[in-house]
Amino acid sequence: MELSVQAAVLCITAALLALVVRRGSPESALLLTLGAAAAVLLSLAGSLKLLMDFLGRLVEESGLSRELFIPLYKTVGIALVVKLGGSLCRDAGESALSSVVETAGAVCALVAALPLLRAVLALLLELMR
Repeated sequence: MELSVQAAVLCITAALLALVVRRGSPESALLLTLGAAAAVLLSLAGSLKLLMDFLGRLVEESGLSRELFIPLYKTVGIALVVKLGGSLCRDAGESALSSVVETAGAVCALVAALPLLRAVLALLLELMR
């Protein structure tokens, strides 16, 4: 909870400063935004470690293959990167690039999910026999 409040305060402050700076130097406003985003992401490293440890234990306790969870992790990571990248492109006034980032992310997410889709297809073919 405390980390989310700190992140929100930092991002709101950076957004307000970027509004002021944007009039004189749009490039500096974008760099300010990137810096705030990087600071928040770095502060999340500890929480991400806790989450990954828990998910690792969940995989072990469930008895399911670790390979089934890897596409899930990759897809979530792709979604987060695409959301951030698309938003930054939109903030820079490049909506076309934002759309390209989102399209590339969708393709990459589908490719990352192929092992799961193959497993589902194999299961369905086995059930049909």
